[in-house]
Amino acid sequence: MFGLGGSGKVAVQSLLAGGAMVAAWDDGEASRAAAAQAGVPLVDLTEADWSKFSSLVLAPAVPLTHPEPHWIVAKAKAAGVEIIGDIEIFARERAARLPDAPFIAITGTNGKSTTTALIAHILRFAGYDVQMGGNIGVAVLQLEEPALKRFHVVEMSSFQIDLTPTLAPTVGILLNVTPDHLDRHGTIENYARVKERLIGGADIAAISVDDRYCVDILKRRVAAQSAAVAFSAKNKLAPGYSMLGDEIVCANREGLAVKLGNLAGIGTLRGGHNAQNALAAVAAVREALAALGMPTDIDWQGALSSFGGLAHRMEELGNLGRVLFINDSKATNADSTEKALLSFPRDVYWILGGKPKDGGIETLAPYFAGITKAYLIGAATDAFAQSLDGKVAYERSGTLDAAVAAATRDASASAAGQPVVLLSPACASYDQFKNFEVRGDAFRALVAELPGITMRGRA
Repeated sequence: MFGLGGSGKVAVQSLLAGGAMVAAWDDGEASRAAAAQAGVPLVDLTEADWSKFSSLVLAPAVPLTHPEPHWIVAKAKAAGVEIIGDIEIFARERAARLPDAPFIAITGTNGKSTTTALIAHILRFAGYDVQMGGNIGVAVLQLEEPALKRFHVVEMSSFQIDLTPTLAPTVGILLNVTPDHLDRHGTIENYARVKERLIGGADIAAISVDDRYCVDILKRRVAAQSAAVAFSAKNKLAPGYSMLGDEIVCANREGLAVKLGNLAGIGTLRGGHNAQNALAAVAAVREALAALGMPTDIDWQGALSSFGGLAHRMEELGNLGRVLFINDSKATNADSTEKALLSFPRDVYWILGGKPKDGGIETLAPYFAGITKAYLIGAATDAFAQSLDGKVAYERSGTLDAAVAAATRDASASAAGQPVVLLSPACASYDQFKNFEVRGDAFRALVAELPGITMRGRA
């Protein structure tokens, strides 16, 4: 086992409990020390006899191919040792013990976590036993074991898919493919091929048709005569799942449609991107239940309306008078921030910045007219100021606390019906915060300290 973060330590404990002989290592001295305190058997894999190993279980953050293979990967390949991840262990155990156990796997560039959480919520609302984990926060080997009426709902990043060669979920979901993690995959084409592998072994594939990469993947799936359903938040589909206004509908080939729920007024599912997430979730649950011979006539509207949303993803924090505060710290690239600006098309007081991604915010120019003022923080300040200059009023706040204070001041003075203070950075957080969660938590704490604020609860 190489990589002793949270999922790595869980994988070691799971393997030991299953009777495996484990040699674990990490490049970081602090990680090794923490693992040793947790009882993890440490072996220096730079000097180990690799002829004794059957498999290398690799943490997903460790480079497999790009920008170059990590030294541990080179050692494993030289010794002819397979390289897998913790979800592959789950997949093999399920296949060996209970291959019909319900398993829904979700991937995509954006929307994975919301879709995963919504699927789990719908199933729990309908009374099913649900285990949710993977990339969303709970290591898959920490979940309860597969059972015939227990649904495993697992979010998967491209890194995790790369390490799961026998992935075969009941339903596999592909939400979208846009440029991301190209430093780890080399090209967008390589990245798309990895994403496609999640649905490759699925009994049923639910695939969006709202970008060209996904359309091509769906065409290949259909050409292979493998079961697939399409969904679209942009176009009417027959057959498939799509939107009729705010209504989620499923149509057959003849165009006859059944209404499955209305998104109007559901703040946690605001915007076109969440329409895509909701379509994917409803399609996945409905197709999985049908495939497993379980009733599909559940209270879809009740399930959708009661969804509490996820932290840091267009999370409604609270109100200060007419001013609404939105925590969208998860928006680490312009594509994600675009969804927020589409959802709040006017009277926006926008906090942005951090460690910039390639392309910056140039693609967001069509939405600048709805931004009253921008507040720049972090390393991207100069580049973003240049992009906004002459188009959007802005100030160089530098830090998040200064930006919150300035945005609150200006939004409170606005005559708009509902001014919005929006943290949607379009940047990674690493210049000032450990991760986007820490950044979002800091924003929430700053908002909660505002005199007169009314904070909202979150499920």
